[in-house]
Amino acid sequence: MLPNARLGPSSATFLEAIFTATSAVCVTGLAVVDTATYWTPFGQVVILVLIQVGGLGIMTFASVIGLAVVRKLSLRSRINAAAEVRSVGLEDVKGLVRGVVGISLIVEAVVGVMLTLRFFTGYGEPFGRAVWLGVFHAVSSFNNAGFALFSDNIMSYATDPWIGLPICGAVILGGLGFPVIVQLRKHLRSPLKWTMNTRIVVVGTITLLVLGSVFITAVEWNNPNTLGPMDWPSKILAGFFQSVQTRTAGFNSVDIGQMDSASLLGMDVLMIIGGGPAGTAGGIKITTFAVLFFILWTEVRGEVAVNVFGKRLSRAVHREAISIVLLAVAVVIAATASLMLMTDISMDELMFEAVSAFATVGLSTGITAGLPPAGQAILIFLMFIGRLGPITFASALALRDRRSTYEYPKERPIIG
Repeated sequence: MLPNARLGPSSATFLEAIFTATSAVCVTGLAVVDTATYWTPFGQVVILVLIQVGGLGIMTFASVIGLAVVRKLSLRSRINAAAEVRSVGLEDVKGLVRGVVGISLIVEAVVGVMLTLRFFTGYGEPFGRAVWLGVFHAVSSFNNAGFALFSDNIMSYATDPWIGLPICGAVILGGLGFPVIVQLRKHLRSPLKWTMNTRIVVVGTITLLVLGSVFITAVEWNNPNTLGPMDWPSKILAGFFQSVQTRTAGFNSVDIGQMDSASLLGMDVLMIIGGGPAGTAGGIKITTFAVLFFILWTEVRGEVAVNVFGKRLSRAVHREAISIVLLAVAVVIAATASLMLMTDISMDELMFEAVSAFATVGLSTGITAGLPPAGQAILIFLMFIGRLGPITFASALALRDRRSTYEYPKERPIIG
């Protein structure tokens, strides 16, 4: 809200500032103002810092500061950092935190250099401006934020693979999750050493990327407002790019508001699934969706134990996955219904906006800025819950863990 953060004679309003700050630190990318023309370079730097902190995670970032200042981590810091990066033990949290930060900086640096060279040599941007564009979009893409420094997001570069593919690569890597990236770095050529989590995330990511690309490209192939005017290589690139962005990144190379309703519905599904756990992606996570799929597959086959890649799933994982999905569905439906009561906008657009906020994606049909203040407050709430996770939020509301010292007799209702 500082005057020098906004271009113009006055400061940003509280709602504009809190919406932008929440969207940045929750690495979502939804915006009520144009990032390129509303904020000064100082304001854009604030957004960039919030994206980086939000992508690394508050506890991970705090641990980095602790390591830099006192050269060691307290037990509480180790526990918090281990919980945030989904470490199973406290033996080498310090090394894991350093690994997370190192991976982030390396990927951002490589993508930043690629984008800088393209903006500088391909589009004649002054070198300083090219560096700023390269760094900002590299950080925004790896952290799955979706903030861009162009008024049309990435639409002007929809047919340029030298812009689109580096951004997609950073988004995919960020969406895998830090535990998966760390393991792939150590055992990339030894899949037998991969954990169940890594296998599910890798297989699920490839499957969803392929299915999403084929679906979006096929539905939008002849749409005159999206892929229609492009040649076929550009259509494939744009379809792939948009499929990648539904993994919770939020960049768009076509006008989302002009896409077919079927595309929006398919993207709703992809957004709610999201990416890998303990990374920069949102959604219910690929692992949660995979657990539900394997539970269904086991039930259909009439088996008792749920087996995945030669390992048996714990029943506690069943309950957690079902709880996360039901809470997510309840939150999105409640938010969509509330938005419908406030506006005359169609349900598919409002649901798309709600799912995008909850899954911390940032894709929009263009209605965010036109929502009433109460509607924008709902989106802020959704972004906050989506970044924390529905289970974490529900646990915080419950305040304490209640344990029963007795059990009721069993009885089975009729199902189906």
